[in-house]
Amino acid sequence: MNIRVLYIGEIVGRVGVFAVKKLLPALKKELVPDIVVANADGVTGGSGVGKMHAMYLRKMGIDVLCTGEGAFYKKDILDIFPTSSWLLRPLNYPSGVPGRGVKVLRIGETSVAIVAMLGQSGFSRVHLDNPFLMLDELLPRLKRDASCIIIDFHAGTTAEKNAFALHADGKVSAVIGSHVRTLTADARILPKGTAFITDAGRTGSMVSVGGLDAQTRIQEYLSGIPVWAKDAVGSPELQGIFLELRPDGSAESIKTLRLACKEAFNEGTGNSDKN
Repeated sequence: MNIRVLYIGEIVGRVGVFAVKKLLPALKKELVPDIVVANADGVTGGSGVGKMHAMYLRKMGIDVLCTGEGAFYKKDILDIFPTSSWLLRPLNYPSGVPGRGVKVLRIGETSVAIVAMLGQSGFSRVHLDNPFLMLDELLPRLKRDASCIIIDFHAGTTAEKNAFALHADGKVSAVIGSHVRTLTADARILPKGTAFITDAGRTGSMVSVGGLDAQTRIQEYLSGIPVWAKDAVGSPELQGIFLELRPDGSAESIKTLRLACKEAFNEGTGNSDKN
């Protein structure tokens, strides 16, 4: 029996959490996924994930939360990283760093490993071990633990994502690109059987710059002065992908998802999220 995996593109801000709250229950009924995975690297204020947001998303039915370069931006997340196996920081952090980079789930007779990894290009604050070399080093252990391996590859350039996916082709079940927050149109099965998309998009406001307030970002480009942008609120949407994996670890199919939220986000009505 194939394994069905719903992956929710990077959740950005309170509006992203709102979109998950409104859209995930019906989506789960329609697709009947065995596993729900989401990238949570931009949940809290568009940068990182706080403890309360992480726990709230978990309660809403997300089985595994992945992070990226913002894994430790919110200091209260250190309280739960060591004890929450469902919350992943990039695997290529040095040994001894709190948390873990792999979560193995048992679905019937099949084990599925969800892996978070960070690329090396595009990040000025975080510099981790080479993900290409780490994959080769850890692959035998991962294959002992699980027949299906899904990697959330959080990287800043399309070149690195595509190079990594082709390097991993035939070795893992899927490579899902994240970080750019723009749903790409290249979801496909690679020649050796690995499902891949350059970026699984974002869940949050579509009238925005990466889920954040457009006017703030425009002013930053006009002035050259860095500004901490606030969440955008217009046109909430859930983006992501739906995977079907064969028990032998090869990919059966991959398709993109875009669901608009019929209900507008309104801070004054109390229909937002846990802060």
